[in-house]
Amino acid sequence: MTIGLIFLLLFGSFNSVRQATLIILNVPFPLIGGILALFLTGQYLSVPASIGFIALFGVAVLNGVVLVTYINQVRAEGAELLDAVIRGTLLRLRPVLMTALVASLGLVPLLLARGAGSEIQRPLATVVVGGLVTSTLLTLLVLPVLYGRFERRRVDF
Repeated sequence: MTIGLIFLLLFGSFNSVRQATLIILNVPFPLIGGILALFLTGQYLSVPASIGFIALFGVAVLNGVVLVTYINQVRAEGAELLDAVIRGTLLRLRPVLMTALVASLGLVPLLLARGAGSEIQRPLATVVVGGLVTSTLLTLLVLPVLYGRFERRRVDF
């Protein structure tokens, strides 16, 4: 239900089912890193880890919105599709990386915690840090490719 509501908000912002779908396709990217991080550290999926996934979904959607909005802006200035995707991705590389880096560095103390309460803090931090790595990489690599595919179809038809 929540993803449906987010989709409606994205549709309202972009006035495009394609672009709202494109950004929603960003949501599974952090799952890969979060689950892998839990597995590699020997932790279990818990309530704090689930809360970490919810936070990651918000970051993934935000990064998708930042990227797609800027690519749309470059296209509105008259750039060709491929040029707009490349320029938009390169020019939004820094904001996307900064979002991930700030969140990751802020959670390092929780990730390394060993004292009282660390059984709650560590799974959340593990999921967020692991998920941010894959989410950021896949957003910067896969989302531009998907944008080109989605929008090329719109131009062709």
